[in-house]
Order: sequence, then C-alpha cells, then structure tokens
Amino acid sequence: MPLVRSSAAFTQMCWRRIDAAGLELLALARVADGFHAESSVICGWNGGFRVDHAWQLTPDWRALSLRIERRDADGRRTLLLERAGGGWRVDGVRRADLDGAEEPDLSVTPFCNTLIVRKIPAREGASLTVDTAYVNGDDLTVARSRQRYDYKAPGRLRYIDQGLFAGFEADLLVDEEGLVRHYQHLFERVDLDT
Repeated sequence: MPLVRSSAAFTQMCWRRIDAAGLELLALARVADGFHAESSVICGWNGGFRVDHAWQLTPDWRALSLRIERRDADGRRTLLLERAGGGWRVDGVRRADLDGAEEPDLSVTPFCNTLIVRKIPAREGASLTVDTAYVNGDDLTVARSRQRYDYKAPGRLRYIDQGLFAGFEADLLVDEEGLVRHYQHLFERVDLDT
C-alpha cells in the first residue's frame, strides 16, 4: 500500500501524531511557478483545534508565503507569513527579528522540514544549521529559532534544536523527495488506500 497518492503533478499524504491525538492530510501540487501545498491538521490537545495551512513555494522549494487559519471553540484566527527580501512580514508587518531566517517552521506539521532537508548535501557527515521563522500552531505566535540537521545516510537525518527547544533531538526518515516518513517522537506517515 502506498504512503502517498501521487501523479506527476500532484501528491497527497497523511501523517499522524505519535505523541498526541492528531492527524494531517496534505495535498502538494506542482504549479507553473513552483509548488503549492494545502493541508488540514486536527489537533487533539489544548481542548482540540484545527489548523489549515497553505504554502506557496518556488521551484527550488523556498517558501514565499504561508497562510494559516486556526479554529477552535473560541473562534477563528489567521496568520500570514510572507517572504520580504532577506526577511519576513507577519500579517503585513515587517519583522526585523526574522531577518535571515531561512524558512518557516510550523509546529503542527512535518512538511516544513522538507524545505530544509532538500538543502542538505547528500553525503555522510554533511550538516546544515539554519534559523527559521518558528510558528507555534497552538497560539499562532512567530519567533526566530535555530535548528541543525545532520545527514546520516540516504533517507536518514538527525534534527537538533538549538533555539526555542534547545536539547530536543530526533531522527528523521525521509523519502526521495525529502518528505518526512517518520519523525521520531512526533509524526509518522500513514498509508493511503488507492
């Protein structure tokens, strides 16, 4: 059974949380000017909530924008993160503290890891340290955070948080596109019936 449903221009995949009740369904499409991804995440903690997120990516997998809508019993909140030169705008406001942050990192999905994973040289011992624009899916706050990825073997990397969650480490298993199959402690991809 395949982990993803795919055609040349469209991929659909599903992840479940390992540490809490949660499920995500993401659709990734190749478009004329890059890639577009849309997803819904059902989160079973903090009273339960839903996060819908949409990404506009360049052909080389750099995020141009990330739109997020969070719904819970208290209502609906939105957030728009947009690349602005070497930095980011949050809801239209330039955030100087995010200047130089490489990519967004949305806490409720492993999809964002792909944007960094694809930049790591595929050779043993390779390592990449980046700053990210970390978006907390629980409250939609945005902060700068530092991460390191170590290449271990084809399809296997080590994630080391050096920022907001310093000390957290996890092994990542990824497919040939750099999409996460298993994220130790947090996510695993679910088979989709064809």
